[in-house]
Amino acid sequence: MGKVRVRKDTGKLLLDFSFKGTRFREHTALTDSIQNRKQVTKLLERVEAKIKLGEFNYADHFPGSPNVEKFLALQSPQDTVESNSNLASAARTRSGQRAIKSPRFKDFALQWQSEKKIEWRASHARNVDCILHGSLIAFFGAMRLHEITKADILRFRTEMATKPGRGGAPQRSPKTVNTHMAILRAIMEEASERFSFDNPYKNIKPLKLKRSHVEPFSLIEVNQIISSVRKDYKNYYSVRFYSGMRTGEIDGLRWEYVDFERGLISIRQTLVQGKTEYTKTDGSQRDIPMLGPVRQALESQHRATGHLSPYVFCNTDGKPLDHNNVTKRVWYPLLRHLNLKKRRPYQTRHTAATLLLASGENPEWVARFLGHASTDMLFKVYSRYIPNLTRMDGSAFEQMLGVQEASALEES
Repeated sequence: MGKVRVRKDTGKLLLDFSFKGTRFREHTALTDSIQNRKQVTKLLERVEAKIKLGEFNYADHFPGSPNVEKFLALQSPQDTVESNSNLASAARTRSGQRAIKSPRFKDFALQWQSEKKIEWRASHARNVDCILHGSLIAFFGAMRLHEITKADILRFRTEMATKPGRGGAPQRSPKTVNTHMAILRAIMEEASERFSFDNPYKNIKPLKLKRSHVEPFSLIEVNQIISSVRKDYKNYYSVRFYSGMRTGEIDGLRWEYVDFERGLISIRQTLVQGKTEYTKTDGSQRDIPMLGPVRQALESQHRATGHLSPYVFCNTDGKPLDHNNVTKRVWYPLLRHLNLKKRRPYQTRHTAATLLLASGENPEWVARFLGHASTDMLFKVYSRYIPNLTRMDGSAFEQMLGVQEASALEES
């Protein structure tokens, strides 16, 4: 079992491993730090994996190392012929000639995907697969990794940005382009490290995103919607408006996570494309108190569907709701009927946030209630809708002084 060690005289990291009973040590120029240790440890893991598979070639991982010849001396005669080319390559590298051999983008991208898939949520894995086969492989597939240039990457980004977007948009949004670019960057970073070439994805910044456009409903509009919606969806929208749950969270909510005794809703999973999986982030795992009419709505819903399905909100077959179907057949027709501006159902979550903040609830508590990691999102996205949070005329300070003066007069 190899180890990552530190040279006492220089403080630099080195790899210490064995091959066919012979010890090898490879020194690096990296100082001992958490990030550098992770990098060197990853390299050591790849080396040992290749050794176990019988595919290890020293020059591939440490071109120019004097240990290449030591490695070749351990090879069997049948391996020597294959390794001679690698020795020549290493010799050329030592003399200053860059000799790089890398696979085609398509082959490595699919390998990278299979290696990383175990780390991803199912929904993210589907998105990556769509991005790889829908755009990246189509553009870079036949190119050798080390031959891809920064100009190629920028050209790909330009082509991506000029393609039509969703819903009839003339071009794709910066967020969509950045998502594709992030996958490309991850692939190129891993490839450049494995095959020892300069990563062309340097100093390429993400496109600037437009500020989120939030259009919450007023309390009057909320009451109007709940009182007018068809009876079998009244409980659903009551919980949406007053719990602030995301669409996938409420559609994936199961009765086992509804605690009437404690008055809490536990958010533990989300529904994505008809399948339940882990929530969006760790911070999304939370317990929500049943505020306002939420308890009444859930109790009513339990009488209606508690015997029918493990899901709180379900169709007549006991399966979770199809949010696209509900949006088109219930939500948008209702807004048209009430002469309200067309808004996505996600605005119910924004409405809950603004109502909670406007009522004077502590922003940190509201952030936890919504499943945000901090209050940054609240002040950035919602502040312009809450006068108390944006007041800049000194009236809050004057009010505080007025209360103090009144108290002083009463004491006198």
